[in-house]
Amino acid sequence: MLAFWTVFLLIISNIFMTLAWYGNLKLQEMNISTNWPLVLVILASWGLALVEYSFMIPANRMGSNINGGPFSLFQLKIIQEAVSLTVFTVLAVVLFKSEQLHWNHLAAFVCLVLAVFFAFRK
Repeated sequence: MLAFWTVFLLIISNIFMTLAWYGNLKLQEMNISTNWPLVLVILASWGLALVEYSFMIPANRMGSNINGGPFSLFQLKIIQEAVSLTVFTVLAVVLFKSEQLHWNHLAAFVCLVLAVFFAFRK
């Protein structure tokens, strides 16, 4: 169950991370934050990043074999990167209609899945 909860928390964390990094672009595209000063955009993103860390840190602590979890540090990082790109892709395609998923993006996903596979090889 620790593996499940670790990945689940990483998914939630990466949703907030992606919104913190790219949500401001969507708000600008929707003419909501067009006139916001940069410092306000940064502070809003930091607020989302704080929520992201509230999920990321427990996920890493719970999942790390240092604390009795099932994953090594390398495995945790590779899982996080795969989750991050998956969450980003879903949000980019759903929120940004101008973005399209192409064959080379799918090839990159296959490479990430292979990275996860190799990270778990003994």
